[in-house]
Amino acid sequence: GESCAFSLCRPPGHHAASDYFGGYCFLNNAAIAAQFLFDRGAARVAVLDIDYHHGNGTQSIFYERDDVLFVSIHADPLQEYPFFLGHADERGSGAGEGYTANFPLRWHSSAPKWFDALDAGLQMIADYAPDYVVISLGVDTYRDDPISQFRLETPDYLVVGSRIASLGRPMLFVLEGGYAVSEIGKNVTNVLVGAVTKG
Repeated sequence: GESCAFSLCRPPGHHAASDYFGGYCFLNNAAIAAQFLFDRGAARVAVLDIDYHHGNGTQSIFYERDDVLFVSIHADPLQEYPFFLGHADERGSGAGEGYTANFPLRWHSSAPKWFDALDAGLQMIADYAPDYVVISLGVDTYRDDPISQFRLETPDYLVVGSRIASLGRPMLFVLEGGYAVSEIGKNVTNVLVGAVTKG
């Protein structure tokens, strides 16, 4: 009956597909969670990936399905791992055409630009009207993360959680990346606090 849950996962999972692994990922935790929801009666699930890197494994798993909407906001694959997937023109295929949406952002994209992409992705999810939203939560978008070229600050993560919660759908946050060791706990907590208090 809860509207929000958090899965503390290590290693992360969104680079793992059904037939390959990579980027420290061996099992795709978010995809497994989505399938678990289907097995228990869900008709539609949205997976929102907000890690700094594109969730190429998750995209691969659901690319030909229309019962999962996959939305990813990430660093441009022309500049960052996984390099070959995550472009805006990748929209799904077969039955899944139109059910993948990628929002690649160039290095040094500002927080307002990142939030513009988030809002566009959330509108797509709202229109899709899923039963559940699974969030691949990477906080390696933080400005001082050692691998990040984005500009989010710790208070921004409260807003992230609040905006996702505004969908009014049950949410599962699954931890992905985040490598600023002294700040990861605070940034993740802010997302969850923002989600449960809606700001």
